[in-house]
Amino acid sequence: MNNPAEKASEETLKKIYNALDKSSSFRVEAGAGAGKTYSLIEALKYLIKSKTDTLKKNSQKIACITYTNIATDEIKSRIDNHPIVLVDTIHGFCWSILKSFQSQMREQIPLLGDNKLNEKIDDAGGLRKQKIVYDLGYRNASEKYIYIHHDNVIQLFTSFLSKEKFRNILKNQYPIIFIDEYQDTDSELGKAIKLNLIESNIGIQIGLFGDHWQKIYDNRIGKMASDKIKEIGKNANFRSEKNIVKFLNRMRPNLHQNEKDPKSSGEIKVFHTNKWTGIRRDGKGGGHWTGDLPEGEVGNYFRIVKDKLIQEGWEFTSEKTKILMLTNSVLAREQGYSNLTKVFKYPDDYLKMQDKYIDYLVNILEPVSEHFNKKKYGEMLKAIGIRTPRLRNHNDKKVWNESLNKLINLRNTGTIGDIIDCLIETQKPRLSAKIEESEEKFLQLKDLTEYKNKTDKEFISKIKKLKSIQYSEIIELAKYIDDKTPFSTNHGVKGAEFENVLVVCGRGWNKYNWDQFLSWEANGYPANKNEAFERNRNLFYVSCSRPKKRLAVLFTQKLSDPALTTLNKWFLPKNISSI
Repeated sequence: MNNPAEKASEETLKKIYNALDKSSSFRVEAGAGAGKTYSLIEALKYLIKSKTDTLKKNSQKIACITYTNIATDEIKSRIDNHPIVLVDTIHGFCWSILKSFQSQMREQIPLLGDNKLNEKIDDAGGLRKQKIVYDLGYRNASEKYIYIHHDNVIQLFTSFLSKEKFRNILKNQYPIIFIDEYQDTDSELGKAIKLNLIESNIGIQIGLFGDHWQKIYDNRIGKMASDKIKEIGKNANFRSEKNIVKFLNRMRPNLHQNEKDPKSSGEIKVFHTNKWTGIRRDGKGGGHWTGDLPEGEVGNYFRIVKDKLIQEGWEFTSEKTKILMLTNSVLAREQGYSNLTKVFKYPDDYLKMQDKYIDYLVNILEPVSEHFNKKKYGEMLKAIGIRTPRLRNHNDKKVWNESLNKLINLRNTGTIGDIIDCLIETQKPRLSAKIEESEEKFLQLKDLTEYKNKTDKEFISKIKKLKSIQYSEIIELAKYIDDKTPFSTNHGVKGAEFENVLVVCGRGWNKYNWDQFLSWEANGYPANKNEAFERNRNLFYVSCSRPKKRLAVLFTQKLSDPALTTLNKWFLPKNISSI
């Protein structure tokens, strides 16, 4: 069968192999659905075949850095855990080098600007000759040890890259380094890699694999470009059918993609609500609502579009269809955590888990509870991480069992405050260091009738509101974030693919304004708005590139004429309708 995507993929591999043979640093730009991981794996296999003997002789390895444990496990599996390749997360890799530089790290720690770590060190009697330890991110200090945070590992590695001795040691161990999803590299670390490892001609070959249009997290490097980096575009799309690929090419003409099956079709539909004649939301309570439909109307339009798509053959099951809500007005009510939304000023605090309580409850406590319920105790202990208990005897197991059973019962009946109190009492699992610090402050301030400043008053009000909410809302939020419902967060879909995708674009996030973004695309964006433009563009691209067969987009925000011009250019007038 004629497979243009396969041909394009083969051309990409030839260019990668050529760069590897010449020891050139390179960047593979692989758009959504291009098969980026396949290219990375094939590049590793090529090096394993051609470089193993030389690397073994020099006691060296190839490093492949990833950003998730899932990616690490996948790559290891696909290269059969070959011993000549070290595959590790960014934190694991950086620490494997750093841990030998104990005295240098002690010198650098006071310069990191980590006030919480410095306080721990001061409480322990100051910085002396303690051993620096990285053990899943708990800040702590004693007479013998200093435990550093995840961020400290990246900060230290970034700083040390400017030191020639450090770079030489790195080169002697890892003359070739691949970085998977390079665009998600910490911004300062990315700059240091480009300056000190690529542009300095030190002799380390850097291979970057990713897509700067899929950078959707803050404080990440995005595009890494340099005269010393050979750019290799991967002009393939193995995911989407022909018409969807054509739309992606109209949106992104500088990285043309070829579809897998030229005989495929693919379906695109765009709906907007400009004909609605009522009064739209204004800037009261936050300008990020301006221009959207009233909350009840958003729900109505969502259901109208959903019913219309069902009549046209869409199956709204979790196996077939994903709904991506690039809005915050329907989400909480549909999902069952509406009271949580009233606690936080910004949706990112709970949806991106930027709040320390939400982060711990969703990322630690919910996995622990789920694994305990399923009697997957190994997975449970893995989820606890640094809080892993030492089960020395039967009594230890009994105490853990009783504590977790109490916790499970409270999850279904109690408030978030009840859960926090239970964890303070049992210490099983232990609360995060950040929450422990917050709880100490809460205890000191909660009974005061007057506060020294506005910040303390707002802190107490927020924590009291949070603790009064039923814990069941955390369970629903966690399900949503963990992709266990027909809905999905915008930031939880990168790399995933679905047969059908409905994208709902509205207001509610202060960092996203779809009408403004589409208007900027038509008329150009202000010189100081590049970051805002790219943030909106990248999230829209990531969301619209998920489907295999059918894509529908609903705009609940009123769209200007320039915005409609952009939609007509990308999606074509025949696929756009007002409802």
